[in-house]
Amino acid sequence: MNFHLEVEQEDDGRWLAEVLQLPGALAYGASAAEAMAKAEALALRALAEQLEHGEAAPVTINIVLPTAA
Repeated sequence: MNFHLEVEQEDDGRWLAEVLQLPGALAYGASAAEAMAKAEALALRALAEQLEHGEAAPVTINIVLPTAA
């Protein structure tokens, strides 16, 4: 399973990172790195919940980060 993170800077200076394959998996941070770390942690928590509740089978996970932020 491949997850892609997108990151962009908002007009107010905050950074927003989103995991495109998981609706609602987005996070703000003071820097691009902080926002991406929070979004990645959120995605992993969502996957852990799905595994614990039998809603998903174990799979190989790849997280693709943007080349530049």
